[in-house]
Amino acid sequence: MNIFRFFGDISHLASIFILIHKIHTSRSCRGISFKTQVLYVAVFVTRYLDLLYSWVSLYNFVMKVFFIASSCYILYLMKVRFRPTNDPSIDTFRVEYLVGPCAVLALIFNYGYAVTEVLWSFSIFLESVAILPQLFMLQRTGEAETITTHYLAALGAYRTLYIPNWIYRYFSEGYVDPIAVTAGLVQTGLYLDFFYVYFTKVLQGQKFELPA
Repeated sequence: MNIFRFFGDISHLASIFILIHKIHTSRSCRGISFKTQVLYVAVFVTRYLDLLYSWVSLYNFVMKVFFIASSCYILYLMKVRFRPTNDPSIDTFRVEYLVGPCAVLALIFNYGYAVTEVLWSFSIFLESVAILPQLFMLQRTGEAETITTHYLAALGAYRTLYIPNWIYRYFSEGYVDPIAVTAGLVQTGLYLDFFYVYFTKVLQGQKFELPA
């Protein structure tokens, strides 16, 4: 654990709390992609199967359980409690185009052909593109509530902060994970357009609107 990973984890936690707060206070999941949230459940469940047989630390255990439980809770809010506010007509990204290639990549690029290793690789690849349905929805609507953009910014910051974490670990431990680094760079790259609009508009007090 180092300060970059710690603050990356804090940003990840913040993104989830912001999203849950947004849904509860507005009593609406308008502007949130249900498909992206489903993909995140798949990411956490397939990545954290080691909860069943391995113990690393209390911090590690609590974080993993929280990510699985909170992502499932968000699905409950969107599909059950506030279902009338969920509009599938604008959440139309074809997620099979993400899941299929990620499964193939996991079978090719992994650190062992044990089921848990393949599923771990799958979760890494899937997380790198899980935000695409949400970004696609933003592209379709052309705008978003400010609190939704804060959620996305915190989520993007989480992955961005992992880049100096990897650099630090390389120089301090001589450790590098090519699968995680490659997928993480792809994931960070997907946020670049969003971050540009976020910093030039939202943080300047303007409404988030994508250029026509």
